[in-house]
Amino acid sequence: MRDGGPAFPTTIVNLVYGDEGMSLRDWFAGCALSHICMHGALSPEHAAKASFSIADAMLTERKRRNAPPPG
Repeated sequence: MRDGGPAFPTTIVNLVYGDEGMSLRDWFAGCALSHICMHGALSPEHAAKASFSIADAMLTERKRRNAPPPG
């Protein structure tokens, strides 16, 4: 999954209303954004772009670490 799947998956089997919540990508971006904002050096637009760049890098690394060994 490009977005990493749900950040907080549920075990409710017959969920009729609602959704699975935010994606793992959104969760990672939010965590990154909170640290970026503490420094206040970027505009909101640049901070948002940087947050999702960090989230994408985290998902890429997560996928790499969970990949089966070659051979």
